[in-house]
Amino acid sequence: MRFDHRVYEEELMDDLDSGGEVIDQTLRELETINKWLGGNYVTINGILQLLKGHSPEKPLVIADLGCGGGDILKLVATWAKKAKVPVELHGYDANPNIIKYAEENCAEFPEISFHVEDIFSEDFKQNTYDIVLCTLFTHHFTDNQLIKIFHQFKEQAKKGVVINDLHRHWLAYHSIKLLTQLFSKSPMVKYDAPLSVRRSFRRNDLKKIMSEAGVSQFSLKWMWAFRWQLIF
Repeated sequence: MRFDHRVYEEELMDDLDSGGEVIDQTLRELETINKWLGGNYVTINGILQLLKGHSPEKPLVIADLGCGGGDILKLVATWAKKAKVPVELHGYDANPNIIKYAEENCAEFPEISFHVEDIFSEDFKQNTYDIVLCTLFTHHFTDNQLIKIFHQFKEQAKKGVVINDLHRHWLAYHSIKLLTQLFSKSPMVKYDAPLSVRRSFRRNDLKKIMSEAGVSQFSLKWMWAFRWQLIF
């Protein structure tokens, strides 16, 4: 198996009609994966870099696109409370079953609201935020789609965008395949997790996408475990 190029094979989670216990178990496990494999730090660190030590007086409006079960927004809400930063948090997903799970999962966080929305829709394009987050979301799209939405995000996000996604690497692929086979109870996670690595990025992939999206100022860092942090 080669890792020279991105593959565009769909994951099971790309089925917007999927729901029930299959989705619920998958979302629970994704929260654990993000926690233990370092993914959460990548996003929070990105927000801190955009704020540069300044605490906003008005609520910081943050959108999490492809929000899944809302675990990243819970993390942001917890950080904001400790840092005494007022926030207004919005989670978006195109699957209504995922949004239902997220609303239940984040019921104790009144600062978080969720929306069933297609980010390519004309309605969504009218929205503006301070910060846009994408965690394990961008690998679901083709390069051409990413060029379009990165250009769009640049207009929508006043302070900036934090992308947190996977590094396409043979060790990442075989490691997550082994870990999910050993510990996952979700057939969706066992199938999707290794495939998501093959759909993800190498450094030059992201640099090329940024260039074609017309975004010249950005920060791209490799972080543990096999994550890219892209800020623009």
